[in-house]
Amino acid sequence: MTIGPWIAKLLALGSASLNQSKAKIDVNVLRSAGTLGDELAQVLDAKNGFDAFESALHFFPAQTSLLSVGIDEWNDPDGWTKEYGDLAAGCLFFAEDIFGGQFCIASSCVWQFDPETGEKNLMAASLDEWAKKVLDDYEVLTGHPLAHAWQKKNGPLPEGMRLVPRIPFVCNGEFALSNLILMESEKGMRIRGSLARQIHDLPDGAQISFRIDS
Repeated sequence: MTIGPWIAKLLALGSASLNQSKAKIDVNVLRSAGTLGDELAQVLDAKNGFDAFESALHFFPAQTSLLSVGIDEWNDPDGWTKEYGDLAAGCLFFAEDIFGGQFCIASSCVWQFDPETGEKNLMAASLDEWAKKVLDDYEVLTGHPLAHAWQKKNGPLPEGMRLVPRIPFVCNGEFALSNLILMESEKGMRIRGSLARQIHDLPDGAQISFRIDS
């Protein structure tokens, strides 16, 4: 199997590898990726984690480095995914957008995982197809315009950090710099895991009030 043309293009646009060591993929990670395991391994072998679109897209390396947490640690069942309970079950999270929205592999397909609701949106049947969709609509799928605007004002986004909305988007929070705060990605996911569980358990039409502060 060779790397698909769209993944190759995305890799070419991305930063240098976030882990300079050869990718060592945990057997449980490969098992979780199902039929996409070989494709994921090829991507990580070509570039062991990378940032793209001014860090709006963050693709985790296989193992943790000074620049990024690794896929194995990011998917630790005792980590942030625990806050989502069954909502994150069966998912292998491999990348994220500027807001901490996750991209994951589940049931041998690629999905977009909403950190505020825990809902999954089917994106692609392969990582190459996923890469094409990201390249075709990166402003929406990665949040690049706000990533660019924030960094123009504040400087480069520190590794391991995301721009998390004070008032969650699902609670009518604005997609605006005034509603975004810099937060460690894992912390942002843990906080919103609680929100996702609340929303999931609420009946239709119920009201919720939720705000994230630094």
